[in-house]
This record gives sequence, C-alpha cells and structure tokens, in this order.
Amino acid sequence: MKLASISNKALNNKEISKQEALFLFKEVELFKIAKIADQIRYKKHAEKKVSFAIDRNINYTNVCETRCKFCAFSCDCSDKQAFTLTYPQIKEKIVELEEIGGTHILMQGGHNPNLKIQYYEEIFNNIKKDFPKIKIHSLSPSEILYISKISKISLEETLERLKVSGLDSIPGGGAEILIDRVRNLISPKKITSENWLKVMEIANKINLKASATMMFGHLETIEERIEHLAILRDFQSKTNMFRAFIPWNFQYNSKIELKSLYTKEEAIFDYLRTVALSRIFLNNFDNIQASWVTQGFEIGQISLFFGVNDFGGIMMEENVVASAGSIKSSSNKEELIRQIEKAGFKAFQRDSEYNFIDS
Repeated sequence: MKLASISNKALNNKEISKQEALFLFKEVELFKIAKIADQIRYKKHAEKKVSFAIDRNINYTNVCETRCKFCAFSCDCSDKQAFTLTYPQIKEKIVELEEIGGTHILMQGGHNPNLKIQYYEEIFNNIKKDFPKIKIHSLSPSEILYISKISKISLEETLERLKVSGLDSIPGGGAEILIDRVRNLISPKKITSENWLKVMEIANKINLKASATMMFGHLETIEERIEHLAILRDFQSKTNMFRAFIPWNFQYNSKIELKSLYTKEEAIFDYLRTVALSRIFLNNFDNIQASWVTQGFEIGQISLFFGVNDFGGIMMEENVVASAGSIKSSSNKEELIRQIEKAGFKAFQRDSEYNFIDS
C-alpha cells in the first residue's frame, strides 16, 4: 500500500478501508500517522482552538449486577460500600457545579435491580425544575436497556419517558469494543454490540444525540479495534448522531481480573497511535476528545498534535476510572486552560453540544 494514496484519501475526507487502517497502524511510523491526523484536524477546525467543558460526573449508584472484569467501582446490593443517591444529594452536587459555571452533568451508575424508571424520571424532572440551564448528558445504552428490562417496558417507551423527563443526550459508555467475542470475555452480563446500537438507533429516532467511545488495550486484536471504528463510522453515516468520539485505554490495577496488553510505556504509544488513527478513519466525526484522565496532562497535550481538538471536561468527582487506577480523576477550569495553552493552543469553554460559550 502507498502511504501517499491513503493520506490523499483521508485529507479529502474520503473513507479509508479497514485494510488501509490496519496498514497505518501496523506498518507506518507513529509521527507520520500523527502528521496526517493533525492535518485532518485543521481541515475540520481551522484555528488553534481547543474546546473543554465544565461538567460533573455524578455516579448515582455503585450497585451493579454485571460486575465487568475491568471495573473496580461496582459492588453488590449487600456490600457495606453500596450506595444510591437521593435527589437532595444530587441537587447539592449540581449546586456546586453551577457555582463554577458548569453546563452539564454526566450521570452514570450501574445495573441496579432496585432502580426502575420512576427513579430516573423523578431525578430528571427535579433537575429540570431546579436547574433549567443544566443539560442532562446521562445513562449509557447498557443502563437504558437494563432500565427497560427491570421496569418491564419497551426500549421505545423507556427512551421516550426519559426524554420527556429531561434527558438531553446519551454518553457512549459501555461500548468498550463492539465485538461480541471480546464482550463475552470482559463483560458477559452486559449489553451486546447489537443492543448497544439498537438503543442508539431508537434514541436517534426521537432526536437524542450521543457521544461514541472505545475502551481498548485488553483482549481485543487490532483488527477488532478497527472493526469497532468501522461500526461507529457506518452508524454515523446513517444517523449523524454522534457529536464526538472519546477513546481511552484500559486502566489496570490489582483489584481487576483483566490484564492490560501493554506496559505503561507501551500503552502511551498505543494510545497516541489509536487516537491518530481514529481521526483518520472516522472521517464523519467532527470532534475527537483527549483522555487526560487516563493519560495525564502531558500525554493529553501531546494528543492535541495527533488529531484531537477537544480536551474533555473538568470531570468533577470522577469515581469509576479513578477506581481502576487512572492518573488523574478531576481538575478545574484554570488548570485545563493552563494545560491547553502550554501546548500552544487557545482554550475555549464549550457546552454539551460542542458550541463555544466564551471567547
């Protein structure tokens, strides 16, 4: 394969094939891939602007029946550390977010058998009543499917009721790798690839936007990683539903059964190569987000030269990835601006819809 012909296709916003993506990943020097990704980034975002958000993660429960092999956060109902937040507890967290200029929340928890749809309707309705400016970017497809099952209602009704209650958009969590061979090994009790896409398809029909994600570096092959990207690209071409793509590599600690494919040093280069390939392959995605939480600020800065245009959010109170051993779990507006500007870019705050809200 000729690198020049692949580069030409990518720079003209044409799809490269899975075989070409595999060639880039396995045969081409890292910084040559980075150069192509960086050029594509500037075609989509001409100026040296990097967006970031002031948001808050709210883990409303840590009770989860799936007990995925990569998760160090979940527990059983009977465990001493099990919790489920009430609305007054959630309200207190949102008050703190609004005080620092926050625009949206990311509510994620688990497959809690005690929480039927009425719990979420009550929470969302109260949030919209008390905080009309706050966007609710919450509940992964896996959680939504579980709510449907535990409430004994259809997916269509579940999503309609969540939207009426105040759900604004859906995070792409729970995607991991959208290949069931991998999912059956790392999260056998969780949502299937087909159902993850089904939830997104139904959500799209009622005009709910979403983000897409990938957690890599565990049991998948590079071919399966690229297939995951292809599934997302095909779905995006049909729906234009995804506002951003957020890749991060698997975080390992001694509490977790699953092992990493790489050493810490290898994981850094694997992350950067994957980010760059994502920008090249996902020609119909506007925004690629850095994962400074898992990589640290320095690698987050470097990723801005590998096709990334968004630095993510300050992530007040991140617990799930932190439990698995992330490098950092939260920050503040001033620190994110400083890190972006240290890399030579101009930082702009955005909302959950990726619109700049200051200059």
